[in-house]
Amino acid sequence: MKKSDEKKRILIVNCYFDELRLPIRRRMKLPHSMTPAYLAGLFCSKHCEIRLYDEIYSGPLEDEKLLAFPDMLVLTGLNTSFDRMLHITAYARTKNSKVVVVAGGPAIRALPHYSKNFFDYRCTGDIEQLGEVIEDVFGKGYISESFLSSGWVIPRYDLAYWTRLLSYVESSRNCYFRCTYCSLTAEKGKYQPYTIEYLRRQFLALGKQKFVHFLDNNFASMDQKFLLDRYGLLEELWEKGYFRKWTAEVTSDFFLRDENLELACRTGCGALFCGIESFDKQALLHFKKYQNMSLPQVKMIRTCLEAGIAFHYGIVFDLSSRPISELREELDFMIGNPEITLPSFLTLAIPLLGSPFFHHCLEERLFFPNVRLRDLDGATINLKPLDSLADAIQFVSEIQHLRGYKRRIIRRAREFHSKYKHVIPGMNMVSAQFNALLLCTPTLSTLGSANGSPFLWPSRKGPRTFIGPTEPLDAVYRPAFPIDSRYESFFQPTMLTDREGNLVEELHQDLR
Repeated sequence: MKKSDEKKRILIVNCYFDELRLPIRRRMKLPHSMTPAYLAGLFCSKHCEIRLYDEIYSGPLEDEKLLAFPDMLVLTGLNTSFDRMLHITAYARTKNSKVVVVAGGPAIRALPHYSKNFFDYRCTGDIEQLGEVIEDVFGKGYISESFLSSGWVIPRYDLAYWTRLLSYVESSRNCYFRCTYCSLTAEKGKYQPYTIEYLRRQFLALGKQKFVHFLDNNFASMDQKFLLDRYGLLEELWEKGYFRKWTAEVTSDFFLRDENLELACRTGCGALFCGIESFDKQALLHFKKYQNMSLPQVKMIRTCLEAGIAFHYGIVFDLSSRPISELREELDFMIGNPEITLPSFLTLAIPLLGSPFFHHCLEERLFFPNVRLRDLDGATINLKPLDSLADAIQFVSEIQHLRGYKRRIIRRAREFHSKYKHVIPGMNMVSAQFNALLLCTPTLSTLGSANGSPFLWPSRKGPRTFIGPTEPLDAVYRPAFPIDSRYESFFQPTMLTDREGNLVEELHQDLR
């Protein structure tokens, strides 16, 4: 075993590209990523000086002093964040040629072979794999003692500076459904409920908070005993004042049992997020979202709201399989129906790396030529639309700020409040109506940051085209300070398709 008498410096970064392609801070973009805090929980605090950085909350990391800080740099992020991992790696290695770079998360799990070209360690498993890396690099003495003794990763809540509005715990991992567009389906991870004692330990480490969100991909469970045990713990902790409200992400099967909603109300639930994705039956079938067909969706939303719990959901528009006229009808339906909440977000269908939808798009030759990995952000057209490209661009441009819908949204927000004001309590009503503000004013999520004013945003290099191959790259692709010439290529975008629209050869080993 290596000696543990030297304190090591650790920097953990959540990498991010904003969908607006601007170097802005999303300080109110919820939920936050807690992966850095959980990763930090694997390091021994006695022998490690640990710093965290979240690019969503704080904007692009370009602080030369912080980038020169680490002996070990740990990077995580979604599929689109792969290039940001390269940028930060180039910065850190320029400042310290001996820094050990560890990368993990969905992007690395999707590209394990390609990633070998850039990072010292690639973690393709769950967060606990970082423990093996720590032991290999520094020795077992640098691993958290609580993890070594229990196998539980207790997040470093004290280092997660971005969690001022909402705090987080996790009670399960992965999901038992297999939707075609989901990265969890691509990774084939098994649904894993945690022990109640581990959940309790997270709450105790967190301390008393006002609002707590469950990070679970799926808070619902086929194991009803597991669900009831969680409710028992929540009721106990709620009565002791550990939280004022809790929220969670569920799947539609959660609402099949009336007692699930009743117990949620009784234990302090303030809001639930459910992946509606679409109100169109054929669209749900296309994505194999079969669980959303078990209950009438409007009735399900209304039942949740009538129980006094805010209901959140997202909508996925697939221009490659549905005509724009149909998508507009669905948008009109949501905006015109005051019985339901407005969606939390509108996104284009993203062919996430390795997912069944991704392979379908490859086989059907739906990708445009020269698509970059960075373009898979849900706000950029990368797939050939059924309608004309001009109509697709206009539609995508409109839904960014819901241009032409704002008066209707304001009117239906009043109607919604009038309908539910006697059943949805104050904070829950604020949560339910907040979506209307975000849809009309996406800049709202930047409030509280130095560049939070929509009138003070940094300028973009060239106008947006909304088409992946022609969109101007983000300013962060230009190094913020001089870098070692060996890493200049790290600032070139990672290509996904070639000039013919085929998968680039470099990614064949991972994605074919």
